[in-house]
Amino acid sequence: MDVPEDYFPERVAATYDDGPDVNGPGAADAAADFLAELAGRAARSGHRRALEFGIGTGRIALPLARRGVEVHGIDLSEAMVARLLAKPGGHAIGVTIGDFATATVYGTFSLAYLVFNTIMNLTTQDAQVACFRNAAAHLEPGGCFVIETRVPDLRRLPPGQDVLPWHVSPERWVSYSFDVATQAMRGHYVDFTDGRGEYRTMPFRYVWPAELDLMAQLAGMRLRDRWEGWAGEPFTSESRHHVSVWEKPSG
Repeated sequence: MDVPEDYFPERVAATYDDGPDVNGPGAADAAADFLAELAGRAARSGHRRALEFGIGTGRIALPLARRGVEVHGIDLSEAMVARLLAKPGGHAIGVTIGDFATATVYGTFSLAYLVFNTIMNLTTQDAQVACFRNAAAHLEPGGCFVIETRVPDLRRLPPGQDVLPWHVSPERWVSYSFDVATQAMRGHYVDFTDGRGEYRTMPFRYVWPAELDLMAQLAGMRLRDRWEGWAGEPFTSESRHHVSVWEKPSG
């Protein structure tokens, strides 16, 4: 499998934490509470160890570590990881630089997790399947793999169009384009500084909840729970996000 391009260089990492909290104010702490409790329930030895795929600047890893969970991470972006290591408590978190679909970390974990739509940064179905297999290989029996991501927004597309405006402000324009034949998705970002705009783009692959369940089955895991959000809200046909938990069999 080819090494993916790093779309989070220093110029992106420098302002990444200036963006909104994951799915709104307080959501990072809600995610950490959810993950800490799950790591404890899944830990057979009583030692809570968690592995974050796409650890980035530590927006979830650091509050999770403050809750007594030993956290390790995998990330392709050295610039993002440098931001994590510069934060208080950052050097207590072990990080492996690499593609989280294939990179390995020593030992086993009671929890692996992948949040903030990051599963879509793997832009092929093969890579997403490999990610599930990688998670399962790192989990101890009875361990859980958690993904938080959006439900594809195809219903919100204007009739006859394949581009969805997402966010417009004086400082930033964001939109997403979709190819329904390939499940390819692309983010388009224009950032304005002193009246000048800088454009960048990033590829994604959107993925449906049922497709993720099949990927879990291929990796030897089964769906345990699916919620709309970190507070355990019911997942319905109107939900725009989901938090899904798959479990590795204990025997």
